[in-house]
Amino acid sequence: MDVGELLNYQPDRGAKRPRGEDGGAAGGDEDSRGGKQQKGLSARELARYREAAGMEGGGDMRDTEELTGDKKRILEKLMDQDEDEPEAEPVDESSVKKMILTFEKRSYKNQELRIKFPDNPEKFMETELDLNDIIQEMHVIATMPDLYHLLVELNAVHSLLGLLSHENTDVAIAVVDLLQELTDIDTLQESEEGAEVLVDALLEGQVVALLVQNMERLDEQVKEEADGIYNTLAITENMSEFRPGLCTEAAQQGLMQWLLKRIKAKMPFDANKLYCSEILAILLQNNDNTRELLGEMDGIDVLLQQLSVFKRHNPSTAEEQEMMENLFDSLCSCLMLPANRDRFLRGEGLQLMNLMLREKKMSRTSAMKVLDHGMIGPEGADNSHKFVDILGLRTIFPLFMKTPKKMKKAAASEKEHEEHVCSIIASMLRNLKSQQRSRLLNKFTENDCEKVDRLMEMHFKYLEAVQQADKRIEGEKHEMVRRGEILDEGIEDEFYLRRLDAGLFVLQLICYIMVEISNSGISQLQQRVHQILNLRGGSVKVVRHIMREYAESIGDGKSDEFKEAERKRIMDLVENF
Repeated sequence: MDVGELLNYQPDRGAKRPRGEDGGAAGGDEDSRGGKQQKGLSARELARYREAAGMEGGGDMRDTEELTGDKKRILEKLMDQDEDEPEAEPVDESSVKKMILTFEKRSYKNQELRIKFPDNPEKFMETELDLNDIIQEMHVIATMPDLYHLLVELNAVHSLLGLLSHENTDVAIAVVDLLQELTDIDTLQESEEGAEVLVDALLEGQVVALLVQNMERLDEQVKEEADGIYNTLAITENMSEFRPGLCTEAAQQGLMQWLLKRIKAKMPFDANKLYCSEILAILLQNNDNTRELLGEMDGIDVLLQQLSVFKRHNPSTAEEQEMMENLFDSLCSCLMLPANRDRFLRGEGLQLMNLMLREKKMSRTSAMKVLDHGMIGPEGADNSHKFVDILGLRTIFPLFMKTPKKMKKAAASEKEHEEHVCSIIASMLRNLKSQQRSRLLNKFTENDCEKVDRLMEMHFKYLEAVQQADKRIEGEKHEMVRRGEILDEGIEDEFYLRRLDAGLFVLQLICYIMVEISNSGISQLQQRVHQILNLRGGSVKVVRHIMREYAESIGDGKSDEFKEAERKRIMDLVENF
């Protein structure tokens, strides 16, 4: 195509529509993160665009030759401009300093005029557009994390944080976009030093509190403001990934409260709600401070209310399913804290999980995981008793007897399912007393001890898997010794993790259930366990060895007295097996 053809080529685009309908984006590539776009044209450029469009569409139709002539002149002019224009300035220390200085001047000028003429927007509008333009230009600094120290030394971080509470939300959102790009995790990892300086300065300026205050005033019905909230959440994710220790601080500066409020807001499901559930799960990971804070804010009730939707209905999209999983993960994290087990019990969490197990919807697998977290350890005693009272045994044992077909398709989730079921039964055997314990043990005697048969079937299945893994590991160790490599603690830990992956933990739980029911005083159960062991060539010695290993690894994070007492209890059971 020559230039003339290029100029005459017009794609068929129907009636011309106003720019606003395009979502106001100025042709920027969609950000891979969540389809968020940088702020588009400034108001002045928009005006120029409209003026040009008006000229193009208005007036009588000129004849074709004249149009072609005009187009050629415009093209020549553009080409001349390209030749005249100097190449874009390289980004170096001096150009960044110049940019920051311009930003400071424009910010000050805008502030000054806003104070002087508070009721006359025309007077300060121009400075606001200039300020917006320079903030857009500063995006280039995100390509040079080595120069982040200039933002701190020249006080630009302080000024940017100040603009988060600017009267014009467009300016605040422009700052959010900039901060989101500056804190992008890939960029932060390019220059540890620059990243440390920037993150320190942001935290010192209470960045999370200011971001939360800004989100409070944004209206998600407006697309740009909804994007602003998404990018704000991205900033908190970037920073917490770079420095996990700041989760507690962020939660305490109002983020936890805002997330809970947004999650329970009666709004249609969207990308922001999904992102909120993700950030909540991140805040609660391995952090007892944030778990406690969520418990104090009645967050357990909020999570249960949001999850109750999925007891009879499956999520309608993959994104909604992801949100459901995030909320379940958050609930499991919270239950690691003993105080939250009580809140879960009072909030009727057990009843909800039990219903989910019966309904056979997608939520079933995660509900099982929650029950496991709620009953494990001595802190789970109250939940274990309550579970029996609400007839939970009727729900859990059919799942013990038969892994649902859907899970069998995915081998990993079959193992996960069996692990959670066995863990729940083991926790109940450990925690239940008197009448409830008798009800549990009676389940094993029902229908000619069919549950003991199933238990032994699983025992041999996982024993074989672990023995195969052990054989492979022994071969590798032998090979390493032959090569003269040293088997240090790190390698031993890696091998142990591989054994757990192969099913060692499930095997330990199964053996624990075997020794518990054999010591229950019901001779019928003990006889059946030993009968099947002998029949299939199993050995009591192997079971004892597995249980000793289990006793050694017990009670991470618990007090020494607890570990000692628990080990002694398990070893006594093993001796009598």
